[in-house]
Amino acid sequence: MTTAMGAALRRIQLGNALSAFGNGFTVPYLYVYVAKVRDLGASTAGVVLAMLAVAALAVLPLTGRAIDRRGPLPVAVLGTVSAAIGSLGLGLSSTEPLVIASAAALGAGIAVVQPALATMIVWCSTTVTRSRAFATQFFLNNLGLGVGGLVGGLLVDESHASSFVRLFAIEAVMFLVLGAAVATVRLPRVPKVEDAVPSEERPAGAWRALFADRRMMWVCLLGFVLFFACYGQFESGLAAYATEVTRIPPSSLGIALAANTAAIVAAQFVVLKLVERRRRSRVMALVGMVWTVAWLAAGLSGLVHGAQAVATTLLISTYALFGIGESMLSPTVAPLVADLAPASLIGQYNSAFALVKQLALAVGPAVGALMVGHGMYAAYIVMLVVCALGITALSLRVGRMLRPWQDNPHRTAPAAVVPAARVPAEAESVVCGA
Repeated sequence: MTTAMGAALRRIQLGNALSAFGNGFTVPYLYVYVAKVRDLGASTAGVVLAMLAVAALAVLPLTGRAIDRRGPLPVAVLGTVSAAIGSLGLGLSSTEPLVIASAAALGAGIAVVQPALATMIVWCSTTVTRSRAFATQFFLNNLGLGVGGLVGGLLVDESHASSFVRLFAIEAVMFLVLGAAVATVRLPRVPKVEDAVPSEERPAGAWRALFADRRMMWVCLLGFVLFFACYGQFESGLAAYATEVTRIPPSSLGIALAANTAAIVAAQFVVLKLVERRRRSRVMALVGMVWTVAWLAAGLSGLVHGAQAVATTLLISTYALFGIGESMLSPTVAPLVADLAPASLIGQYNSAFALVKQLALAVGPAVGALMVGHGMYAAYIVMLVVCALGITALSLRVGRMLRPWQDNPHRTAPAAVVPAARVPAEAESVVCGA
């Protein structure tokens, strides 16, 4: 069983890495492509970027129900097909309605794939191995995005639309490769989730059951603050602060983003070795402290006048520290969500947490851009320092609510796995296999 689970997990991870590689081809260039290459203007480009988030918010409330009823495999395949259609559509579209519709298909597909893949990883791992599985996924995602972005930069030519069509076509193919990879995975007959109160049927009020879970609600609140204070600022508030206050050139901002990816790739498994046997709540609390230092460094970078090299170094350090914090989160937050979920609601919990992430990614850039755009530089940094300290406080609060094996599965894992809930008919037809 363990060998078969490992084979299935490796196939999922490989497909996920390839899709991230394809996604890296287009992510840095989407705005330029829509606004300048297709000559549709900045406002249309903004609508396209917003549509990615809007489509995700529209489909995520329904995704968990579909995963728990039909199984994660068909949902993941459907998501990859939608993402491939959207990506290819973006490359071939030259009118505003088609570009926006394609962005909706791409955003919806990616949003569906994420919780479905997370659920498949849960099914192919145990409480003890789950942290490493999610850390590996995060590492491969960032490596794929980074390499894809570098290769895409070599292929792209702003004066030739055909070069962008090539990028979007490659991305579409990579999504289909991911779909093919997960379609051929032989999932375990039952998810490996330690459910304290197993049930034979999925609860009729899945959302009601989730909202009644106080621990999950606190984790969702923590997740919102995490994503708001980090990912929600990368391409909006922090980028604007860097260029307008720290006054670094765009090329240096690119180096800062590369430093973030490099920190993740270099530190992920070193960090994993250091934290995987420690309490998850304490690790997440430490992330808050690391990000507090990061935001203080960002604030100082705007105060160092006449020493541009020092200011640039401080700003790049901010991005690198974020990467260290992200490396600490990958083996803690997602596995914790999985271990909080009853076996019959794994998809629902993963989708709910993905929805919280999307909300933070929608609110974060708007708040950051608004504050920096109106010259509220000091207030902006203070707000995010408070958010980072709030991460530490919320993490410690969550830690007091968790069962010992949920907070530290390596030291206090359950003696036996409780039989999981009934698996959808589609999943029951497959067994573990290489």
